[in-house]
Amino acid sequence: MPEFNAGAMENAGAVTFTEVYVFRSKVTDAVKERRVVTILHELAHMWFGDLVTMKWWNDLWLNESFAEWASTIATAEATEWHEAWTTFQAMEKSWAYRQDQLPSTHPVVATINDLEDVQVNFDGITYAKGGSVLKQLVAWVGQDAFFAGVGQYFQKHAWGNTELTDLLSELEATSGRELSTWSQLWLETAGVNTLRPELTVDEAGVITSFAVLQSAHPDYPTIRPHRMAIGFYELQDGALTRTHRLELDVDGTRTEVPELVGMPRPSLILLNDDDLAYAKIRLDDDSLAVAIEHLSKIENPLARSLVWGSAWDSTRDAETAPRDYVRLVLGNIATETESTTVRTTLTQLLTVARMYVEPTARPGIIAEIGDALWSLAQSAEAGSDSQFQFVKFFANVASTPAHVETLRGLRDGSITLEGVEIDTDLEWELLEGLALNGAASRSEIEAALERDNTSNGQQAAARSAAALPSADDKRAAFDSLVASDQLPNVVVRMTTMGYTHVNDPASLEGLVQPYFDALTDVWSSRTHAIAEYIVLGLYPSPLASEELVDATRAWLDANSDAAPALRRLVTENLAGVERALAAQARDRV
Repeated sequence: MPEFNAGAMENAGAVTFTEVYVFRSKVTDAVKERRVVTILHELAHMWFGDLVTMKWWNDLWLNESFAEWASTIATAEATEWHEAWTTFQAMEKSWAYRQDQLPSTHPVVATINDLEDVQVNFDGITYAKGGSVLKQLVAWVGQDAFFAGVGQYFQKHAWGNTELTDLLSELEATSGRELSTWSQLWLETAGVNTLRPELTVDEAGVITSFAVLQSAHPDYPTIRPHRMAIGFYELQDGALTRTHRLELDVDGTRTEVPELVGMPRPSLILLNDDDLAYAKIRLDDDSLAVAIEHLSKIENPLARSLVWGSAWDSTRDAETAPRDYVRLVLGNIATETESTTVRTTLTQLLTVARMYVEPTARPGIIAEIGDALWSLAQSAEAGSDSQFQFVKFFANVASTPAHVETLRGLRDGSITLEGVEIDTDLEWELLEGLALNGAASRSEIEAALERDNTSNGQQAAARSAAALPSADDKRAAFDSLVASDQLPNVVVRMTTMGYTHVNDPASLEGLVQPYFDALTDVWSSRTHAIAEYIVLGLYPSPLASEELVDATRAWLDANSDAAPALRRLVTENLAGVERALAAQARDRV
């Protein structure tokens, strides 16, 4: 299932919500909001998928992208989660941008030849990019015209099957915009554009020229039109406040913005303010410097999320040094108000620490992050969502003897933190942190499972055991999935998550060749879901080395006749390691 929708399964018009969304312990506000969005996503299928559905799977987005967009606007306007579009930017768009930069990216309107194509295209393009492009289309045609066109689409095609042109013709009628060109550029081509500001100022700090530059990856060279806003932010009374906003159409590789000439250069310039466009954005050097020191002072949650996202994208693209990203996060995360932004940003921080930072510096950076997270947990408001998340992520990244003692103390009650209750699921996370450091034994994990012999407990035990750090422990986890086909889907998934949960990836080195030796048999003998979990989850990506790149390329060269869906997953694995190596090289500069 798509990563954001793992709590629900769709089948022939029926929806089953799994126990993931039946909370037995405290969960973050991010997870509570995700449950709301998921339920509304499935309800949206009453219209997008039940009342009207696509003729063939190439228009899967007519169901899923619309349900994703509709669930977000409904969450923002009809529930307590008024910042749902901030969540959308932090989570869905981040997923979309990542998927759209893989070698396997494809147009939103995808070519579907067989059932394997269908299964692998329930992905970040169909869901997250499709929803993002719809958000841009609403800005492009206007929300009133958009709703009117969608209403006519439902009336005309109720209880029928449709194609892309059926929808576009109704939106053209209500908006007066010609949309066939828009469709060709946004729905029928792949790739994400990057927008960056180019400006000059005089000695008095007044802007003398301003342009928005647009670029595209050479493999996906489409340059697209964007409806977007530019925000100017000034430090005023301790806050970064928006002092000017300009909304405009951007098209071509260079768009001059004469309206900004003659204005004083602000502290921070934010392209795509209000997140109307689907594009990666860059901060100019001065704005990035201000963000590193003052991101937390931006008053608007969506603007903060856009800056977080810009810094993350530029780090992934090896334009910003990974250690600058670490400094940005640790210096600004304490006061972030949006739970999903905290969750997403801290997850990205651990990726940077474990894969993007230059390897010789990695242990020190990981230790620094662990120290900082524990300090943040101690100083956070008692019982707050942020405090809860800081404790959870501290357990995930703990690496020093002092960290181990803190985890052990939290688990046995000798260390307490006002506002934090060590309930069943948090206790499992503390135990996994101990296992990560070799400070918990299999017998301790088995004893914990005896006390919590539930489906959730079995999953947590499998993940904790797979996180044990020795080469023998990793081999045991590997064999439990490759040599046996008896484990259920959720336990397979959790085992792979523990398997790659490492601070020192050296224990995975001996399993590189066994992984590649097992691929074709796993793909041919397991269900699609379990095979995908294994192919992605047992790939030793934390090694992030040239040797792993060479081994992956060797397998691809030797298995040119392997199933296209399998080669796609392996190619995606390779792309992640190549990106990590580029980031490591940037970190050395």
